Amino acid sequence: MVLDVDGLRMRYGSSDVLNGVSFQARSGEVVALLGPNGAGKTTTIEILEGFRTRSAGRVEVLGTDPARADERWRARVGVVLQSWRDHGNWRVRELLAHLASYYLPYRRPWDADALIGTVGLADHANQKIKTLSGGQRRRLDVAIGIVGSPDVLFLDEPTAGFDPKARQEFHELVRRLDTTVLLTTHDLGEAEKLADRIVILAGGAVIADGSVPELALRIAGEDEVRWRQNGKRHVVSTSDSTTFVRELFSRHGEAIGELEVHRASLEDTYLTLVREYEEAGR
Repeated sequence: MVLDVDGLRMRYGSSDVLNGVSFQARSGEVVALLGPNGAGKTTTIEILEGFRTRSAGRVEVLGTDPARADERWRARVGVVLQSWRDHGNWRVRELLAHLASYYLPYRRPWDADALIGTVGLADHANQKIKTLSGGQRRRLDVAIGIVGSPDVLFLDEPTAGFDPKARQEFHELVRRLDTTVLLTTHDLGEAEKLADRIVILAGGAVIADGSVPELALRIAGEDEVRWRQNGKRHVVSTSDSTTFVRELFSRHGEAIGELEVHRASLEDTYLTLVREYEEAGR
């Protein structure tokens, strides 16, 4: 396992921020860590990155406890924070080439020009960072996170400030990366597009862990198919809407009208799980 978290706890004074969090991530897997504000997402990420010391539990990233990691381990880890505020007078190519040089004792980093092209900044390679737009700066943040060709990448709200085109290009970039990714985002559509698996935190604990279809099936149970036939409205629940619709048209053909298939989205599932958790705690 690339990420192996078991019984993770974090306490500030008398308050438990994390209360027995456990999950795993395999090589090449994209895992989205979701949850309402205050659920413990940022604390979990910071512990995995080695920036914060846990109170209890076992944590391994790339087979190493981040609390005891060395520089060789850190060279294998990429981090994209919500925002970088430094280096405004550096030019894009200069900064990335400079950062890449730090990885050379341990691994082969990205070539600066290749990376600039990959994140869509080729036309801004010689531009000072302080003159970049918000979306361009966010692309640079991503480039900084992956310049060392990391084996695991932590993305914290990576597309904040992106326009729809830039967001789509970023999604395509993440899909091309040959690395394990742990992603936090408030954009449930983004999580649904990118993640192989969803881990939902609430109240400092994992309340759900699975693929989007697995979680949807757990909550919604079945898809809902609606159609009109011979003037009558029909509604059927089924666990396999694709097969059902195919057989429906095979039997009735053009007599079928106003067909609708409703599948529970990640947003539906997420809101239901969090609401159930909150209601149970009252």
